[in-house]
Amino acid sequence: MKRILLVVATLLAGLVASTAPASAASIVEVTGFGSNPGALKMFRYVPDGLPAGRPIVVALHGCTQNATGYGTGSGWTQLADRFGFSVVLPEQQSANNFNKCFNWFEPGDIARGQGEAESIAQMVRRQVADTGADPARVDVTGLSAGGAMTSVMLATYPDMFAAGGVVAGIAYKCATSMVDAFSCMNPGKNQTPAQLGDAVRAASGHTGPWPTVSVWQGDADYTVRPSNMTEIVEQWTNVHGIPSTPTSTDTVAGYPHAVYASGGRTLVETYTITGMGHGQPLDPGTADGQCGQAGAFLLDVNICAAWQMSAAWGLGG
Repeated sequence: MKRILLVVATLLAGLVASTAPASAASIVEVTGFGSNPGALKMFRYVPDGLPAGRPIVVALHGCTQNATGYGTGSGWTQLADRFGFSVVLPEQQSANNFNKCFNWFEPGDIARGQGEAESIAQMVRRQVADTGADPARVDVTGLSAGGAMTSVMLATYPDMFAAGGVVAGIAYKCATSMVDAFSCMNPGKNQTPAQLGDAVRAASGHTGPWPTVSVWQGDADYTVRPSNMTEIVEQWTNVHGIPSTPTSTDTVAGYPHAVYASGGRTLVETYTITGMGHGQPLDPGTADGQCGQAGAFLLDVNICAAWQMSAAWGLGG
């Protein structure tokens, strides 16, 4: 009887093993994605069984962070599984920047076809080719230096990105040196909307349509001052040719939300996270509206920026 039970148990174990689901997808490094003039690393997350024709989100980490930590902590990989899109996760190397900040202020890294901006563009091209993604549904977002680099990508490759999400970031070409960068961060600069818009228009030969932009900022952020959100709004409303005053305001999860629209379409929006310092807004959990894992510069404030961006960009549809 013991022998029979042992045989049955062995057969059942084999049956369970043979019918167990394949291991979940993971963040993996991709090499040989292009000439890589900015000497960045490329990581990506592709959900198991992802069909062709799905969107891509490029998610750019902040200083001292890495691709994997930001990809999972921000909630983007969690939402990729839920909604069915892939995530490109560029990673800075300390040889380029000691604190692993993207060099959003270096002239050689923020021009189309050059440096880190071109490296990120090459990653997108590789991802489209490998996954059969829809090239018209590529979005870019990032935190802090990654948010500033998001501004760079939207300005230099507006033909590549449908939308962008700038979290605690800086307007494009606020700074063109490291010393200048600190002035942009705190106390911030005050340029005219025309100056800001002209910087974007001069960054490529693109004449439109332009990406939509979602801007997120904590009003208690002393690393990147809230005035930077105003500069980003003025930059992109000027590019879109609309007023820099909101067409409507409301609250989302209790936080002020402003919309800058034209023809019923939101072109720029802002979320002001009252009481939040420097970081990515999260609401950890699995319910609708929730995502992310709290950690350093990944802040549980009961609203998940990645979820709200996903909804605005139609990533689930």
